[in-house]
Amino acid sequence: MTALPSPLPDLYPPFGLRITAGPLTLRPLRDEDLPEYAALLHRPIFADMDSDQVFPWYDVDPDERVARSVQFQWQLRSKVGPTDWNLSFGIFHQERLIGMQDLGASHFAVRRVVGSGSWLTLDEQGKGHGTLMRQAVLVLAFDHLGAQRAETSAVVGNGASYGVSRSCGYREDGLLVVEENGRAKTQQRFSLTPERFRRPDVAVEVEGLTGALRGLLGAGG
Repeated sequence: MTALPSPLPDLYPPFGLRITAGPLTLRPLRDEDLPEYAALLHRPIFADMDSDQVFPWYDVDPDERVARSVQFQWQLRSKVGPTDWNLSFGIFHQERLIGMQDLGASHFAVRRVVGSGSWLTLDEQGKGHGTLMRQAVLVLAFDHLGAQRAETSAVVGNGASYGVSRSCGYREDGLLVVEENGRAKTQQRFSLTPERFRRPDVAVEVEGLTGALRGLLGAGG
């Protein structure tokens, strides 16, 4: 007798994770989402491509950007484990992909610290989506995974990113100089603890956080 195929979330638990926050849905991308993801990567994210705010991975030929980014999505999936993980959530507004929000950690079971990064296409910025999608993953981190600290950073002068972090309750936490494409860039670091977290005005629902996924993220127990 032929065994029935297992549901995909049973084989790879992050695929079952889904967060809803008001008009936004956050979920890890599946292969069937990659054509829409590729199209999204051809759209502008930055008003000024000469700004220090431009991501190194974005500042390449669009076709190369897509190829690298798709490979990066597959690479992230292969590395999810208790010592190191990065969940890359597609941001869907009315079932349309508009950006990405990452949540990651290393040795989470011991450190209880998460980091985040995100982007939206230029035409979707300034609508409150950036704050809400960050708040959504912070609800997952603090309320469901037991994180005790969240960290993020932005290139000095990135007022929009600063605004999102401050809206969520983050505080400035020193400067960091990094190298990107042969250039030194200064980043402002931010940190947040659960008691300072400014929650969204809408309900945030988390589905698919199974025992298997908790174990994979080092958040069991």
